[in-house]
Amino acid sequence: MYICNMKRRIHTFARTIFIALIMITFCSVNAQQHPWQDTSKSLDERVEWLIKNLTLDEKLSLMVHQNPAIERVGLPAYSWWNEALHGVGRAGEATVYPMPIALAATFNPNLIGNVFGYISYEARLKYQAAQDTGYYGDYAGLTFFTPNINIFRDPRWGRGMETYGEDPYLTAMMGFECVLGLQSDNAAACLKHFAVHSGPEGVRHEFDSRVSERDLRETYLPAFEYIVKHSDVAQVMCGYNRLNGEPCCTNRRLFDILRNEWEYDGILVTDCWALNDAYETDTIIPRHRTHATAAAAYGDAFGREVDLECGSGLPALREAVQQGLVTESKVDEHVRRILKTRLMVTTLPKHFSPAGYPPGPANNPTSVAAQSMVLLKNNGVLPLKEDEFLRLEGPNAYDSLMPLGNYNGTPKHTVTIGEALGAQTSSSAQTIIYCGGLNPQLEGEELPVEKEGFYKGDRTLIELPKEQAEEIKAFKAQGYRVVLVLCAGSAVSLENVIDDCDAVLLAWYGGQDMGTAVKQLLFGERDDFGRLPVTIYRSTDDLPPFDDYAMTGRTYRYADRERVEFPFGFGYSYSYHQLWGAPEISEANFTVSGLVSQCNTDAHNARWHRTVVQVYLKNENDPDGPVKQLIAVEPIWTESFDKKEPFMIELDPFWFRQFNPETGRMEEPKDGTSFTLQVGFSSDDRDLFDFPFIYHNRK
Repeated sequence: MYICNMKRRIHTFARTIFIALIMITFCSVNAQQHPWQDTSKSLDERVEWLIKNLTLDEKLSLMVHQNPAIERVGLPAYSWWNEALHGVGRAGEATVYPMPIALAATFNPNLIGNVFGYISYEARLKYQAAQDTGYYGDYAGLTFFTPNINIFRDPRWGRGMETYGEDPYLTAMMGFECVLGLQSDNAAACLKHFAVHSGPEGVRHEFDSRVSERDLRETYLPAFEYIVKHSDVAQVMCGYNRLNGEPCCTNRRLFDILRNEWEYDGILVTDCWALNDAYETDTIIPRHRTHATAAAAYGDAFGREVDLECGSGLPALREAVQQGLVTESKVDEHVRRILKTRLMVTTLPKHFSPAGYPPGPANNPTSVAAQSMVLLKNNGVLPLKEDEFLRLEGPNAYDSLMPLGNYNGTPKHTVTIGEALGAQTSSSAQTIIYCGGLNPQLEGEELPVEKEGFYKGDRTLIELPKEQAEEIKAFKAQGYRVVLVLCAGSAVSLENVIDDCDAVLLAWYGGQDMGTAVKQLLFGERDDFGRLPVTIYRSTDDLPPFDDYAMTGRTYRYADRERVEFPFGFGYSYSYHQLWGAPEISEANFTVSGLVSQCNTDAHNARWHRTVVQVYLKNENDPDGPVKQLIAVEPIWTESFDKKEPFMIELDPFWFRQFNPETGRMEEPKDGTSFTLQVGFSSDDRDLFDFPFIYHNRK
């Protein structure tokens, strides 16, 4: 009986396995009924099959961001519009990191790569969840309109918080690591907004950015150029504005630089509905209106180098093709790029392993936020004592939306500053933690805000709001010690209140764990503060006109030091660091090496102490060029007084290039050109040591 039962069980089991194998085989054949679905074939082979088998109208339908399903060839629907500015955005629950301007303040490009590697991992999980439910709409895909690498040329620009600051080198390094991190799991990053785009927000649909060839090449383009040439970035987005008279999304000059000079062969996508600005007349919104018809605008865009529109201009695109403004061979060129990226992100095997992104310093939102916050002043009141009574004041103390910035997801939790500090107003308090500054409802993208100091997302005044300054002065007059926790996405002038503050911590919009990071820093549990990625000017009066895109008088590279309140690269720590002896400069190897020593610390509860070695380049033979420019950074952690931390920084010849007015290009210096390297801890000459450097051609 036992033997018979065993035979019956074995027979049943074998039959089950047989049926399962048949079903798996059937499903596999059904899933790969078209050659493009066969992942054993090369990506190019699969794309070419689709190019040959799609109709012209089907191809055109793939050139707007909401791709419809093409069931005839088994191609599902897909939306190209997805956001990941500082975490997967607008797609439900996701980790929310600090805003990019805060990420830039870490001066730690490797950290940014780890952050966006984790964001890519979360994006892949969310994409799969959307696929499982059959949702193919916006914000559920793997092609992200990130990073924003425009130069934050003026602190009044509301969207400056989305950028990596005012410096071309730092912007390039942070943007580069963002691209590497996002694309580590076959997601697609996008450099935006190409090019010369940084406000004013209120007139961006008609604004003409007028720049010299020198400013274009030395300031506005280097980050785009560096990332295009050093990575496989999948997308570039053209901006809303005009550049020297021509809309960016029909701009022949920009197209030539991108495609021919830099040899970029990825996707060029429009900013959302940007092409409408070129032709629309039946609207009260000011527009460029450079084209007589929609077909003419789409002909100039797609007949040249634009591959994909974020928008709804499919009828105009069809009309442009019918009028011969866009040839079918050009359509194939565009669709080839589109399909190559789309199949890469949606059908190639994933690269990540969940075990590869465990919670830790590489992606912990608290740690990232802490490394971004900049200590601007401390007269000894910080770090706070554990048993100290505090009084919490200011509009941002318990604001749970402020830390999230814009283009954000929904975190599982948000820790406000008040919740983290647990501060109470008992009469025993001698120290006030004043949580002031701005919020993302006042500064941001094209916001409907018109009040004193703000206009449509931009600022008209860079000073701390008057009512906050008056409150701080009143508290100081009552005998309190005042610690200002400054929340903002941009540089805020403190000249009207700095003398009334015992300490100032610039905390930005610090993400979901902002409050925890503020607490750890204020109490000396950490000593890994950030550095300024922007210049903080003394007052609005010290700024050139907002709509003037010339770099004269702007950023640490061109501004008069007397107009600066806090310089680019500046930031205090609880520990004092210095260079131990003179660094060694190797002209042959393009390296700077040396030792950093920690002299003292007030943060006795922090195990690690952090500073940032910064290297600047000065060219005394070029009086019209920048005063100096950042060319390298290296975060340094020290653990004790008696240990000297070594560093060796490699210098990239890319950042030694000079503008040649005869060719209009950035070119390698001549062999034997003399420069001065400045090595230290901020852009201020008082924090830097000068060393001669003779450039030698490395070819």
